[in-house]
This record gives sequence, structure tokens and C-alpha cells, in this order.
Amino acid sequence: MANKRIYLCLAHMSEAGLEQKYIKEAFDTNWVVPLGPNVNGFEADLQEFVGQNKRVVALSSGTAAVHLALLSCGVGPGDEVCVQSFTFCASSHPITYLGATPVFIDSEKDTWNMDPELLEEAIKDRIAKTGKKPKAIVPVALYGMPYKADRIMEIANKYGIPVVEDAAEGFGSRFNGQVLGTFGKYGVLSFNGNKMITTSGGGALITANEDEWREIMMYATQYRESYPYYQHEKIGYNYRMSNICAGIGRGQMTVANDHIAHHKHVQKLYEELLKDVPGVHVHAQPATGEYDSNYWLCTITLDPDLKIKGQENAYKTIVQGAVGGAAGVIHVADSATTDCQPNDNVEALRVFMDAAGIEARPVWKPMHKQPVYKNAPAYVNGVSEAIFKVGMCLPAGPYVKDEDVKCIVDTIKNAIVK
Repeated sequence: MANKRIYLCLAHMSEAGLEQKYIKEAFDTNWVVPLGPNVNGFEADLQEFVGQNKRVVALSSGTAAVHLALLSCGVGPGDEVCVQSFTFCASSHPITYLGATPVFIDSEKDTWNMDPELLEEAIKDRIAKTGKKPKAIVPVALYGMPYKADRIMEIANKYGIPVVEDAAEGFGSRFNGQVLGTFGKYGVLSFNGNKMITTSGGGALITANEDEWREIMMYATQYRESYPYYQHEKIGYNYRMSNICAGIGRGQMTVANDHIAHHKHVQKLYEELLKDVPGVHVHAQPATGEYDSNYWLCTITLDPDLKIKGQENAYKTIVQGAVGGAAGVIHVADSATTDCQPNDNVEALRVFMDAAGIEARPVWKPMHKQPVYKNAPAYVNGVSEAIFKVGMCLPAGPYVKDEDVKCIVDTIKNAIVK
């Protein structure tokens, strides 16, 4: 049993305490407002990190970044956007904010990310059915795993559709040596409390075009025109990052590479320690050389016939509290089950590990199986639904030490019915 609770990915400050240094500077100079020297410094640090001569806009969240990127792509009422189904809702909800319709694209088995061939099939079919092509394509770096960026960009360029890379979970992940978020028209980053680096809450939008960068800046600051009074000629949003949060980000950038290296190390430990455990499989990046995942979270799958202690009690009780990092806000469900959920052994293992003081979580439920999107077009091959039934996320953050990984693996072994 664990003698402390082991979380999926806790925020981890630099040993030098630089986050506090930058925050103190903000207080000492009274820059406790949106924008300021820390925001400028953080954006400069991010630009150096992602390279490719990109510009970066620090925002209040990754969701805001997706929203502004789609807005800049001209997405509006009546439009459609191709988006990965196997993802968190922040990838698709902003499409609906703009009055457009998400067109969900299923995954391929190698990376669990957007299937390029299914993407092209969907584009052709939407053109045939609606008479116009989708306004944007949104691939997602699921749990940090790079998508097939070369093929997705090839298809996007073939049809002249801009790509908004959702690299919220893929900070520092690379494909063919290039940082995710720098392939498409826009790239999205997240610095939420459990991400690779954190600003408490926050995100960023990556772009290459100077004019687009200025336009994003305008939209993120209520689209105020350059008059001595407030003049608004377009609807804008209050999406810029605060100088306090950006101070945390500046400190975090000094340990970003260390965090990424740690997550990769934890992944290797899981691969080694679980390789001989029957019925349990660690998902790893393809060994073809192009992929360099940050392994934000490490994931496993369980064979359907694997028996877990307590499995007979799975889904017998309705969850009453906050789940998976939610900030204490939850709508109590009417039923303990839905028509699409993880297998009983996955839920039983989650409960077993929770009782042992270990946070584990099912993988994302595909968006095309979410009730709110029941009427949205979806191009599916069964991959994401199949993984959702058998998949689980394991802790990988900087506070997860080698002995913690061993404890987690021992707990998994102890949970299995021999």
C-alpha cells in the first residue's frame, strides 16, 4: 500500500524558487493585473522554446487559445471543423462557441490520435454532402503523443484547410525533431495545474504570421481600437494571461526540460516493470524514429478477460464527489452506468488503486460518444471506443519517484486475480 497519495501529475515548482521571485517582482512593482513584464518575458521564453520563428500569445487557458485560433481561421455559424474525437472537450467545445459544427474523426492504432486516412475520407464526404470544405482541422497530441503531423499536413495542404494543432498535452513533444504546435497555422498550449509546466491556469497560442499575431492580440484584449477612449469595432474577449500567472510560467520554463525528461524516464520504468505482467500493456510511441512524446501521462490497456479484485462491484455506486481533478464541482448522475464506459476490470482497478492511495483515471471518452454531441457528424473506425473500454492513465508527474512507480506496479499486480 502507498504511504502517501500518488497523483497523476502535480504542479512542481523549480528548486530555486524562481516562480516566487517573479511573482514577488510583480507585487513589488504593483503589476498585479493582466499583462506586464512577466507576460512579455514568458512569451519570449516560449518563443525560444518552440523555435521555428514563431510568435506566441499568452492566454488565460488552452481553451481560449483554441477559440481564438478557430476565430482567426474564419470559423462561424454554419461551418464545420474536423476535430479528433479522442480528446478532452476543450478541443471541440470552442467550435460550438462559434456556432459551427464539429466533425469528429476517429483515431489510428499507433498513436491513438487522428487517423489521417479517415480525415481525408471525411473531408471528401463533407464536400460532397455540404458543397464546401471544413474550415479547419484540429488534431490532438493525446497524453503528449505526437500525431502523424506529416500526413495530416499533407492532407490539409492538399485541400487548403488550415490546421490548429491542439498540443495542450504535448508541450515539448516533437515529430521529426520539430516541436508540436509549429506545423500548422496555429498551435495551442496549456499550462493548467496538472500540465508539463503550469501557470496555475493558462495557455498560449502559437502563430507564425505577424499580422495574425496582432489580430490575435486584439481579439484577446476585447478588440479595443487605438483611440483615447474605448472603441470596439469587433467583438473581442478578455483572454490575456495575468502578470502573476506569467511569473509562475517564467520560473517553470527553467525546469521545463527537466520535467519532460522525468516523464520519459517514468514511461521507461513502466515499460520495464510491466512488460511481463499478463493482460497489462503499456502504450508507447511507434519505434520508427519520428516520434518523441513527452509522455505527459503514461497509459496502459487491460485485456478484457483480465480479472481484478472487486470487479463484481464495478459501477454499483453512483459517484458523489469530484472526479479526475475537477475543482469540487460535479453534477450527480442519475445512473452509475452509461451506454459507453470502460470495462468493469478497468473501473475495478481504478477503485483498487484509489483505495491504495494512487490516482488513476480512465482515458478520455471519445467526443462522438458524448451525449452533447450525439447529432454531430462522426467518421469512426472503432479504435477510440475500443481503447476507451480498456485504457487507463497512470501517474507520471515530477513528484512521481522511482519507488512510487514500483509501488504503482506492485499495486496493479496485487489487484489482479491469480
